[in-house]
Amino acid sequence: MTIAYIRSDKNFDAAHEQLQLINSYAVSNSLIIDDEFIDQTSQNKRLKDRAEVTEYFQKQTGSTLLVSDVWVLSTDMEDIVQMFSCLLKHDFSVHFIKQSVVMSRQSSTMLVLGLMDNLRQTIQSESSRVIGRPVGSKSTSKFDKHIKEIIEFIRDKKSVSEMSRVLDVSRSSLKDYIESRELKEVAFGSLLLEVSSDAEEQVINTISCSK
Repeated sequence: MTIAYIRSDKNFDAAHEQLQLINSYAVSNSLIIDDEFIDQTSQNKRLKDRAEVTEYFQKQTGSTLLVSDVWVLSTDMEDIVQMFSCLLKHDFSVHFIKQSVVMSRQSSTMLVLGLMDNLRQTIQSESSRVIGRPVGSKSTSKFDKHIKEIIEFIRDKKSVSEMSRVLDVSRSSLKDYIESRELKEVAFGSLLLEVSSDAEEQVINTISCSK
């Protein structure tokens, strides 16, 4: 089973941006996504308070998990260690798309440590500056909670008028949302990715050692 896992954060990538990367990656790697899990819980929530997520993963042993970046799983270092351990224990193959690497039981220890240290550096970098939304990122919208349904409607070739009736929302507002988020491109994965041939080595080389 191939699962797309999306969890947005105001300081990183929005859900539609993650979906665009994931769908494009799936298309370029001939992967069929069987399920999309859009996690609405805040990044402030610790893993112990995310029972729906942990229970879902425990039921999907041996699956392929597609995530856009490491931080999507958690922005807490203790939780990321636990999340990595549990995913590997349940024999997941985790594709980190921005890093262009796959983590599995067969991965080298250095790759796993590199992914964790990459997250550590990202969190450290974020905490050292005034947190704000990145330039060019989209603000939240009342339609965000319907994004999975909207993408499915687009894939089913439903018109905006049909979608707006089903969702009971304004047609013009929905049309603006679909266009501003480029959801047609998201739905069909039209953004093809360039994969580095030495991606694992690049991740390992990002490990920072204290002087």
